[in-house]
Amino acid sequence: MSAVIPLPDPAPRARDSRMAEREHHKLAKRLRRQVGQAIADFGMIEAGDKVMVCLSGGKDSYTLLDILLQLQKKAPVPFELVAVNLDQKQPGFPEHVLPEYLAGIGVPYHIIEQDTYSVVSRVIPEGKTMCSLCSRMRRGSLYSYAEENGFTKIALGHHRDDMVATFFMNLFHHAKISGMPPKLRSDDGRHVVIRPLAYVRESDIVDYAAARQFPIIPCNLCGSQENLQRRQVGLMMKQWEKEHPGRIEQISRAMGDIRPSQMADPNLFDFLALGRRDGAPLPDAHAWLAGGEKQEEPEAPLPPGERPG
Repeated sequence: MSAVIPLPDPAPRARDSRMAEREHHKLAKRLRRQVGQAIADFGMIEAGDKVMVCLSGGKDSYTLLDILLQLQKKAPVPFELVAVNLDQKQPGFPEHVLPEYLAGIGVPYHIIEQDTYSVVSRVIPEGKTMCSLCSRMRRGSLYSYAEENGFTKIALGHHRDDMVATFFMNLFHHAKISGMPPKLRSDDGRHVVIRPLAYVRESDIVDYAAARQFPIIPCNLCGSQENLQRRQVGLMMKQWEKEHPGRIEQISRAMGDIRPSQMADPNLFDFLALGRRDGAPLPDAHAWLAGGEKQEEPEAPLPPGERPG
C-alpha cells in the first residue's frame, strides 16, 4: 500500500497575506490622515502651489512623496508636485535608481547634478563630521533650483522623531529651546519650507517603506559616521521609548503647547509688567548689581591723647 503524504494547508499563508494587506491599508490610512492634518493645521499647501518634493532616496522622502501623491488625488485644492533629487556625485551612488522609479510611477522629476561630495571631503578633516557643511551646500543648491523654477513650497521629509531630536540637540548643545518647525520661511525670506510628516512616527515610516518596497538608497557619506551628536540623541530616544512607551509622543505634543508665562524668556512674556504697581519705576539693573557690595563705614576719630594700638 502506497503511503499518503499530506500536503501543507495553503490557508494559513493566504490568511497571513490578507492580514498583512489589512495592516498596510490601516497604516496608509493613518499616514494620510496625519499628513493631511499637518497640512491643514499649518497651512502648508494652498491652491495653485507648485511643491518641490526633495527626494534623497531614503525611506522618509519616498514616504513623503507617496503620501502626497495619494492626497493630491482628493485634495480640496489643486496643486502641483515635482520630485527633485540632488546628485552630490558620491562615489558608488546608483544614479539610475531614482529616475527609473520616478519615471515608473509617472511623477515629474529633475536631478540636480552638483559635486558637493568632493568639496566636503576636501574641506572637512578626516574623522570630523560632515553633516553641517554638507547640509548647507545641499540646501543652497535646492533653494537656488526652487527659485529658478518658480516653486512656491519646498517639502522636506523630516518626521516627528526628527523634530523631537532637533529639540534635544538644541537644548543639550546650544542652550536654547528651539526645534525644527513644521513650516518656516528661509533665512533669506525667499522660500517657504514645509514638513508634512511632522505628525508621523519614524517606526510607521519604516513599516510603510518596507511594505511599499521602495528602492532605498543608503547614505554612506554622513550617515555612516558613528560619533554624531544626533545619533546619540536618537539612541537616548529609542531607550526612552523602549522603557516608557509614548514618551516621545508626549514630548512632541508638548512642543505644540508652549506657555511663555511658564518659561523664563522676557522677550516672549512681559515679566516686568507682571504685578508692578502703577507708577512704579522699572528696576535699575546697574543699581541692583552695585548694591551687592557693602561699603565699609569710616572709622571714628581717636580721643585726644590716645595713640593707635
